[in-house]
Amino acid sequence: MTRTLARLVGLILLIACMPLLLILGLVVLVLQGRPVLFHQMRSGKGGHPFKMVKFRSMRDLRDANGVPLPDDERVTAIGTFLRRSRLDELPGLWNVATGDIAFIGPRPLLPETITGLGERGVMRGQVAPGLTGWSQVNGNTLLTLDEKIDLDLWYIENRSLRTDCMVLIATVWVMLGGEKRSKAIPARPANRSNTQPAD
Repeated sequence: MTRTLARLVGLILLIACMPLLLILGLVVLVLQGRPVLFHQMRSGKGGHPFKMVKFRSMRDLRDANGVPLPDDERVTAIGTFLRRSRLDELPGLWNVATGDIAFIGPRPLLPETITGLGERGVMRGQVAPGLTGWSQVNGNTLLTLDEKIDLDLWYIENRSLRTDCMVLIATVWVMLGGEKRSKAIPARPANRSNTQPAD
């Protein structure tokens, strides 16, 4: 899919999903409070920064020293539902419509995370990040950063219409059944120092 076509489809889907976006936004507002949306700078194609948007799923809770509490202590009940169903990503259609991201590609990471990856970060930035992608449907939050990057680089080297169709189908299954670690990925100890904000 060309970038122009992807932007057009993203805009059409954004408009079509507006009723659902409004309902979800109202639910987040009532159950979790303001702000409804979460914005954060992420690294796009070629390292170009952009502001990612999604539904907020965590509260800004901090310890006595002002350090944010662990994600699992800040995520709310509605946030858990939104994450599990991937509906928290729905506002990201705006990023597709503006051309910041594609429908399918590596998950957009923080600029400092990409910089810390060195050459692997440069290689990963050869394609636009995506609303969903190969690593997102093969474990996502159940994977270490290194495992995610391995999957992202595999996708970049092997991307095709067939692979993209597989990702789209797998995305639906993840939305319905939740995340599952791919059996093809060997188990590794979690590297918590390499994780990015999950919200």
